[in-house]
Amino acid sequence: MESEEAGPSRGCGGGAFWPDSLRERGAPRPAGGGSEEGREERGREAEETRREPPRGCNLCFSEPGALPLHVGTGGGQAFGANALTEQQQEVDVGGPRPQSRLPPFAATCFSSPGESSLWSLRWKEEEEALEASAVVVAAQGIGGIPGHALQPLVGAQVGGQGLDVQLRVGVRSEPGARRAATSRATLRPKPCDAPVTRHAARPRPGPDDDDDVPQFPVLRLDYVGVDRLRQMLRLRLAHSRAPLLVLGRLWRCPSAFQSSRPVEYKPIKKVMVANRGEIAIRVFRACTELGIRTVAVYSEQDTGQMHRQKADEAYLIGKGLPPVQAYLHIPDIIQVAKENEVDAIHPGYGFLSERADFAQACLEADVRFIGPSPEVVRKMGDKVEARSIAITAGVPVVPGTDSPISSLSEAQEFSETYGFPIIFKAAYGGGGRGMRVVRSYEELEENYTRAFSEALSAFGNGALFVEKFVEKPRHIEVQILGDKYGNVVHLYERDCSIQRRHQKVVEIAPAAHLDSQLRSRLTNDAVRLAKQVGYENAGTVEFLVDRQGKHYFIEVNSRLQVEHTVTEEITYVDLVHAQIHISEGKSLPELGLKQENIRINGCAIQCRVTTEDPARGFQPDTGRIEVFRSGEGMGIRLDSASAFQGAVISPHYDSLLVKVIAHGKDHPTAAAKMSRALAEFRIRGVKTNIPFLQNVLGDDQFLHGTVDTQFIDENPDLFNLRPGQNRAQKLLHYLGHVMVNGPTTPLPVNARPSPIDPVVPSVPLGQPPTGFRDVLLREGPAGFAKAIRHHRGLLLMDTTFRDAHQSLLATRVRTHDLKKIAPFVAHNFSNLFSIENWGGATFDVAMRFLYECPWRRLQELRQLVPNIPFQMLLRGANAVGYTNYPDNAVFKFCQMAKENGMDIFRVFDSLNYLPNMLLGMEAAGQAGGVVEAAISYTGDVADPKRTKYTLDYYVQLAEELVKAGTHILAIKDMAGVLKPQASTMLVKALRDHFPSVPLHIHTHDTSGAGVASMLACAAAGADIVDVAVDAMSGMTSQPSMGAMVACTRGTEHDTGIQMEKVFDYSEYWEMARGLYAPFDCTATMKSGNADVYENEIPGGQYTNLHFQAHSMGLGNKFKQVKKAYVEANKLLGDLIKVTPSSKIVGDLAQFMVQNNLTREEVEAQAEELSFPLSVVEFLQGYIGVPYGGFPEPLRSKVLKDLPRVEGRPGASLPPLDFEQLEKDLCEKHEEVTPEDVLSAAMYPKVFHDFKEFMATFGPVECLNTRLFLEGPKIAEEFEVELERGKTLHIKALALGDLNRAGQREVFFELNGQLRSILVKDTRAMKEMHFHPKALKDVKGQVGAPMPGKVIDIKVKEGARIEKGQPLCVLSAMKMEMVVNSPLSGTVKKIHVTPDMSLEGDDLILEIE
Repeated sequence: MESEEAGPSRGCGGGAFWPDSLRERGAPRPAGGGSEEGREERGREAEETRREPPRGCNLCFSEPGALPLHVGTGGGQAFGANALTEQQQEVDVGGPRPQSRLPPFAATCFSSPGESSLWSLRWKEEEEALEASAVVVAAQGIGGIPGHALQPLVGAQVGGQGLDVQLRVGVRSEPGARRAATSRATLRPKPCDAPVTRHAARPRPGPDDDDDVPQFPVLRLDYVGVDRLRQMLRLRLAHSRAPLLVLGRLWRCPSAFQSSRPVEYKPIKKVMVANRGEIAIRVFRACTELGIRTVAVYSEQDTGQMHRQKADEAYLIGKGLPPVQAYLHIPDIIQVAKENEVDAIHPGYGFLSERADFAQACLEADVRFIGPSPEVVRKMGDKVEARSIAITAGVPVVPGTDSPISSLSEAQEFSETYGFPIIFKAAYGGGGRGMRVVRSYEELEENYTRAFSEALSAFGNGALFVEKFVEKPRHIEVQILGDKYGNVVHLYERDCSIQRRHQKVVEIAPAAHLDSQLRSRLTNDAVRLAKQVGYENAGTVEFLVDRQGKHYFIEVNSRLQVEHTVTEEITYVDLVHAQIHISEGKSLPELGLKQENIRINGCAIQCRVTTEDPARGFQPDTGRIEVFRSGEGMGIRLDSASAFQGAVISPHYDSLLVKVIAHGKDHPTAAAKMSRALAEFRIRGVKTNIPFLQNVLGDDQFLHGTVDTQFIDENPDLFNLRPGQNRAQKLLHYLGHVMVNGPTTPLPVNARPSPIDPVVPSVPLGQPPTGFRDVLLREGPAGFAKAIRHHRGLLLMDTTFRDAHQSLLATRVRTHDLKKIAPFVAHNFSNLFSIENWGGATFDVAMRFLYECPWRRLQELRQLVPNIPFQMLLRGANAVGYTNYPDNAVFKFCQMAKENGMDIFRVFDSLNYLPNMLLGMEAAGQAGGVVEAAISYTGDVADPKRTKYTLDYYVQLAEELVKAGTHILAIKDMAGVLKPQASTMLVKALRDHFPSVPLHIHTHDTSGAGVASMLACAAAGADIVDVAVDAMSGMTSQPSMGAMVACTRGTEHDTGIQMEKVFDYSEYWEMARGLYAPFDCTATMKSGNADVYENEIPGGQYTNLHFQAHSMGLGNKFKQVKKAYVEANKLLGDLIKVTPSSKIVGDLAQFMVQNNLTREEVEAQAEELSFPLSVVEFLQGYIGVPYGGFPEPLRSKVLKDLPRVEGRPGASLPPLDFEQLEKDLCEKHEEVTPEDVLSAAMYPKVFHDFKEFMATFGPVECLNTRLFLEGPKIAEEFEVELERGKTLHIKALALGDLNRAGQREVFFELNGQLRSILVKDTRAMKEMHFHPKALKDVKGQVGAPMPGKVIDIKVKEGARIEKGQPLCVLSAMKMEMVVNSPLSGTVKKIHVTPDMSLEGDDLILEIE
């Protein structure tokens, strides 16, 4: 290289470096200063040097304990004169001339024996060389010099293979200026078997020296290049017997500097990714962009995974191995690479990405490893050694063990020294696996065992180390890139503080509100640490930052991170591209990656959408993705692999489904984009953490950027999840289930629903006319009752919405059909007294058989009919149930009913037991409702032979009810036995006694005389009578509305209702009734029957008994059943018969028929017979005391020593704890409303089953009735309105064959998109063996909380266990979970074995 000078100079100049080899190549000789004599002298000296080594000066460490270092050059590609001279540079360093001169000094470098190239450098006293210096840049140890020898000099251990040296020679050119020639080399040890004589530089002998030269290994100088200079450290030379070498600082040399060969650029043509899932696809995409061919590997369990389809080639590995082990099988991976001419392997993250043996295996197979060198991977993978390196580099660390611990006792010793909390970490992997925080001594052993096991399973090595746990830190990591030439840059930091189980959930770049000085310290320390180990390729340096702003090194992840995406978004640097180019041999400057060019651009947030259920402690969920619709749009990036419709999520691998990355100008903007994107996602078939992520993104603390690693733990509100509705897919599941398995509600008879939907009569636009509800809202209950009493004409209550279909259609009419006709009723029957539409049997049947919420029915009908009062049936102290409830439950129920739109409470008791009735009246009145006390009618007041229930009985009971404050007095003739004559007598008597109280009469038309009786009641002074629309009237229902309207038209009792509207109303119900053909009483009963006057069977029960008799094969014995009913009634003392007392009589009647018993035989054998439970509880007094008392001696014979209830049953019940009930419900079900709490209080099991059904099949009330009952036909198209403005277009396409899992695939088209679901064929599964499921309502059955494999069973059958004791350990998605006992007891049976794979809720064991 030519040296340019401003003028002549004296001294060594550039000529001192000029070699013969360059001279021979004709290279121009640099301008030299000094006299001709000086040049000649130097030429002679050079010639002498070739013949005999000059007596120069050793470069040596002469500090105490250090060994001298002889400097020489090696052969081959050693640094020689040519290379040195070619790299000479002259720079004007300026500055004044030093006052002192250097002493005479000579440094000579020689080639190996047989090599001719050599160079020498001398300083002489007569020459005016101003300074000579050697600059140490980096060192990884010096062969022959132990690390401890350098310790006194540098204060840190040095190991490795090279010392990077720069030689500088400054020469004076003219006063006030000087020039410097600079060269660079790495000193590496080369063994020297023979004594060093010619090939060593040595000091000039002193007066006492001899000529013996100690034998030191010769170091060869390898060219590195001036541009690779990392740190200038000056070595000043002093003239002494043993010249002093002073090191200001010593650095580790990058691995790139260790190579004795210059770096070559070798393009990569084919890349294999030794990984799966989204990271494999991420690398494939980068390779495709660079024109590189891609190769995928996959396990036997991953044959259907997307990553193998995205690659140009794909090969099976790990055949016969467990799922995770397949991706850890290095021989298979290397074999595939070699057989398919793979140039490089990218490890992705996880699996083998931080295994040094894998990186080494790649290099040994002549396949490039896209990542750091094996040695660096080893050092960084060993967290203890990484910690030591950090200490060496001056990076602060958290107190911890110096090496992996091998026993629990070591962990105990550490905890005794540093105290709790401590944390276990896997020594050979990250990602939260093998990481456990221990806060007390009691937790130590279990957490050590679990951490060891998790680390062993995830990384193939269970080694752990222990650290003091830093409370509430921020987790900040710095992205770095290094090349093969020693260049290292950082790409700023990421905030990964939002973690669960030490696994990152949300990542942010850059870290919000991070002090600029702290950012500089973090990034500088990251770069310093990378340089310390000679880091090459992409990596991440992780830190904890405490609340005081101090940072502590955690670890280096020597791989690409899951969250590398956010760094790419804010720096516009493609990290995978950079990784590949670095592996090809390009430098960072060549890639345009200089630190000054890397800038932060906005903010990016990454959310990891996983198949985990936050409501169940983030338990992994598995199964088939039935629907996948992603959130997209400006500023959104998606990285995924398994996120597509039809993908199967197995328990074998990580639960990550898709990474969502949002980029915006700042943190709030990015958060808003992320929230919007997550809201657009629709993932069905598996649970996801999206609801939880949405809560995180909406949290004020997150939005202000002030989160730490305890953010999730300290914010339990994040788990107040708003569950996804998933209505469309659930409805497809229901339809598929019905298509495969038949109706979900039992069908009494084999009849098909009508294929024709009823036509709704036209309804005018606008609000309906005012009605009596407007009076009620304006005047209150008392004013309302007064208005009713003063009304001219007969008022009607329409029972079509409740009692009519309860009597004729087994209470099966659905809200769907009631809602369709409700607006017509509101507009055309506004002068009705009320609509009976709620309570009684409809409450539990709605949940039990129709899978509807009864409260929702009330709410929706109230919106559609705002002008007509609603009336419900309240069973006194029994509310809407069949048993007694605590008093506060009845009061709460009435309050909730009133708030949801109920107006009139018809309060009755099945035994006319006054205390029960008074409680119900008080509850209804306190709720603000209209109280209508109803006397249940039986017998015949016109028959003097019937002496139990006489006219006086009813009048006296009415007096008590009026005194109690009832607003309206009602007669409830539930069997339809109120004859016209009796009607006149009873109503007239009540009117005479209570002239100001409205009278309301209810009856059934079983005998066919209902209309006549109601006309008689009207004539006798009744204000209101009950009717049903014509198509729903007659038989066991109420009298005909049309008949009553027609018969009173033009009289003083004119109802004011238009007959034409009745006809339209009836036509709708005539068609609607066809939809319920399987439940229609006319399927078995063709007419009413006057024998009801004898058997007194209530209307609804008459229908039910008829169905039951036919279903039990007793259809031809129904007459016998009716006779038995009469006998059973007499046995029980002639009861008032209405639910539930009517059921008691019916149960006893069927018992007698089935056992062929007469009344006399029952009485005689009462002590030996096993009576139905309802009969026994009645005799115990659980529903109250019947009028006239209990039958004796039957009661005593049946009960024997069983307890008896005295007085009102509910009075002795403790108040119901609604808060605790709600808490219990919330633990079991996703969404619980105040109304749900009341439903659970009334019917605990029915409600539980209903909620489970809804969670599986969704809002089936949206389906039309035919689809609900029998499902669609193949190729049928239909619409389902979920809500106003949201309509599904569905077509049933096909029904698949039975698979090995006992399932059939059902295909639909939903809104133009193909959907398929898997439905278990319940009939086929009865013939197939499957693992039993744990029944949730059986406390002793313990089910698997998540799908997974049994890895340990901690108890044995017959063992006594305590609540909370570990039972077994499950492993899924590389996470272990201990299943603890929910109660104390004895292990009855264990249903699992080690290594058994389980599905969610599979039965593990039984406890008794």
